Amino acid sequence: MMKTPILAPVSELKAQAKRLRDRLRFSGHEISHSKSLELLAQQHGLRDWNTLSAQAGNKLHLRIGERVQGCYLGQRFAATIRSLTVLGDGEQRRITLHFDVPVDVVKFDSFSNFRQRVSGTIGWDGCSVSKTSDGVPQLSVELISV
Repeated sequence: MMKTPILAPVSELKAQAKRLRDRLRFSGHEISHSKSLELLAQQHGLRDWNTLSAQAGNKLHLRIGERVQGCYLGQRFAATIRSLTVLGDGEQRRITLHFDVPVDVVKFDSFSNFRQRVSGTIGWDGCSVSKTSDGVPQLSVELISV
């Protein structure tokens, strides 16, 4: 099975292509911007820029301190990322979130359990592999659009 490499966001890949083009121009080799994008894709072992940008665009790129929203054990939240670590082969990340408002993670009326800081393991799609008893990811995270 072939593993998908961990790629930078598309904006960073474009910046890399620009730096490549500038470096080549400095050494006397003039190329177009589209050619530098194609060369960058080949450096990543992919056929072309469209393939590279599609693979990079399908990943949720998160950073410590970023604002996110999502769902934890059925409760909607807004939070700040406090910690983020790539695990093992890079397919999953360990994330720690600090919720703006604590969420009650118990569905019983007789008692409550509020949490404001939680950790979980998510894939590059922002969803945990672990699921609740009804098949929903325990944790799902997405960037807050501004």
